[in-house]
Amino acid sequence: MQQDSANSEGSDSKMLSSKEIIEKYLDFYKKRDHKEIPNVSLLPKEDSTLLFVNSGMFPLVPYLMGEPHPMGTRLVNVQRCIRFEDIEEVGDNRHTTAFHMLGNWSLNDYFKEEQLHWVYEFFWDVLRLKPEKTFATVFGGRDGASKDEISVEILEEIFRGKGLELKEGERLFYLGSNWWQRGDAVGELGGPDSEVFYYVPSEDSASRHSSQSPDHPELDSESMPKSAQDLEEREDEFMEIGNSVFLQYVKTEDGWEQMEMQNVDFGGGLERLAMMVQEKSDIFETDNFWPVIQRLQELTKKTYKADPETTRHMRIIADHIRASVFLAMDGVLPSNKDQGYILRRLLRRIVRSGKSLGLEKDISVELVGIVVKMFSWLYPDLTEKQSSLEALFAEEEAKFRKTLNRASREVERFLEKSSEKDLSAEKLAKQAFTFYQSMGYPEEIFLEDLREHGVTIDTADFKSHFDKLEQRHKEKSRKGAAKKFEGGLAAHSETTIKYHTATHLLHTALRAVLEADSETDVAQKGSNITDERLRFDFSFTRKLEESELKEVEALVNDVIEAGLPVNFEVMPLEDAVETGALHFFDEKYGDKVKVYYVGETLESAFSKEFCGGPHVENTSELFPIEIYKQKKIGKGVIRLYARFKE
Repeated sequence: MQQDSANSEGSDSKMLSSKEIIEKYLDFYKKRDHKEIPNVSLLPKEDSTLLFVNSGMFPLVPYLMGEPHPMGTRLVNVQRCIRFEDIEEVGDNRHTTAFHMLGNWSLNDYFKEEQLHWVYEFFWDVLRLKPEKTFATVFGGRDGASKDEISVEILEEIFRGKGLELKEGERLFYLGSNWWQRGDAVGELGGPDSEVFYYVPSEDSASRHSSQSPDHPELDSESMPKSAQDLEEREDEFMEIGNSVFLQYVKTEDGWEQMEMQNVDFGGGLERLAMMVQEKSDIFETDNFWPVIQRLQELTKKTYKADPETTRHMRIIADHIRASVFLAMDGVLPSNKDQGYILRRLLRRIVRSGKSLGLEKDISVELVGIVVKMFSWLYPDLTEKQSSLEALFAEEEAKFRKTLNRASREVERFLEKSSEKDLSAEKLAKQAFTFYQSMGYPEEIFLEDLREHGVTIDTADFKSHFDKLEQRHKEKSRKGAAKKFEGGLAAHSETTIKYHTATHLLHTALRAVLEADSETDVAQKGSNITDERLRFDFSFTRKLEESELKEVEALVNDVIEAGLPVNFEVMPLEDAVETGALHFFDEKYGDKVKVYYVGETLESAFSKEFCGGPHVENTSELFPIEIYKQKKIGKGVIRLYARFKE
């Protein structure tokens, strides 16, 4: 494949800001006939059990499985994401919770040849990353699936074009783990992937390069990875900056089989790319975090690299305040459950790290404005939300400071009277659980206290004992499952699809019974669906009367009994709005949208909403519902729980 000339697209990459990286990425793929799709809320708003949007492909799952996308077959975007698998690692020079994913997709359009050429062209010719510091991995075969030799041939041609020989075990590595799948159930998608790695020395290895640039030294023979295992184990030096997934298989009863569609799903982390482009060995020194670090230096009168603990705490605060602003921007409120618990956890960790730096009040308030200034170009609504976010964070911070100060004194007393045998992982876990139960003091912050008092502990052993204590307590008190907050996209089961359609009916019924007099009155604020129930959040000033709940139930069940068809139409955004279809008014949509409606025609439909699907084909496939619980979860927001009466 002949590569396009990059003369008009490339530039001096050393000075590229994250904003410019995004602009160049979108422009690159738009020139290749891609349509930009929206950067959606972190809160999944359809029928997923995913706690947060954790990848750019999440909103596209129905289309990767065959639904026609309103914008076509070539798509591109930047999507805000949050993942918490590595939250304990935040504090080193590259782990973060919130990030932005650059993504492009082919829905049964182009495939390996175009995708691989384009992604390397963007990295090398547009961002000016160095080919000699770049490494590639491909699927090495497993479970009866063969090596991805087609991708290897394409990559050999790409690297040869830069004068580099691509040899297995030197710059190219086969990995059995280079296989992506959404789940393990029959009907799930999967396929081989090809990752791009880039060399940046770790903080520990930087001393080897004292004669070179301390941030981005040249790659010498001593530093080259010696094997696939070596590449994986040295993840602090060889960072993944992009991954092309080739979705070409579907799971059947007999295993993975080739499907008719051949999709491409690419994702590349903006923050990591900025680290490479801006030639930093520390992600917190990029423009995505550095303004926060600068403000922390001013507030604490300490330099960022004064000592390892100062550096670590500043990194934790910089990451967490950014993630907290993004969550609150999307409507999350601190609480003890679900998304609200995650926000509360982040804010508490900010307060704890601030205390270690000598900051005793208003730390989050001091930093919200910095984050707003950094990202208002990408999220214009942030500016008008700044004051409300500051008030929200200040209240949460004040609440926790009382607990923190009290607990810190208790920890001091405990350690003063403890003997060495009291400091085993098991006994410390018991003490942590006591503090957690009596004061609501998080175990991770108790661990931070131990660390600062010089207590060495096997963290994994501690967490194992703590989790067992917590699980026993939850089982005894009938609380939720132990790992509620581990995100992961669940499959669209038959039951969740039914609940998704029922959610549409519930939304319309609520607006009818509560006599919504505007498009934004009694409007959806979020939803969550499992195989057991649906949960629906909507704007309203009070909890519903029992008679109102029964009337809503009856209206939904009448539609279910009527056996109305469920269809959709793809239409221009303006036309869709004119139909009166319900949608999220603070959400950005593409030029074309899909409108699902329940009824014989769109004009006469009982329910019509902007939605990507999937849904049942007829309401007769549903069971009658019962609303079994309601609660007020914030100012002007009501939450209902409903389930099928099978």
